[in-house]
Amino acid sequence: MVGRHGGEYYDQYLPGALALVPADVDAQAPALFPDLDAAIVTYCSNPACPNSGQVADRLTALGYTNVRKYREGIQDWVEAGLPVESA
Repeated sequence: MVGRHGGEYYDQYLPGALALVPADVDAQAPALFPDLDAAIVTYCSNPACPNSGQVADRLTALGYTNVRKYREGIQDWVEAGLPVESA
């Protein structure tokens, strides 16, 4: 999972998620995801946030083949009563 960024990420995030912002994808993706076929899910705070879509699109452009967008984001996850982590 690739989650929100900055303070938002540290407040709460999906279990196992990594913080990655659109501006850092090119520099950080190869180290974070060395396998181009790895399952990657991006998410943001809610459907109005464009960052997760931008990250997913950039990962796909870099050759990642198994990228999905969790469009509803962490808001949906929390409302469903699913667990979150915080730093």
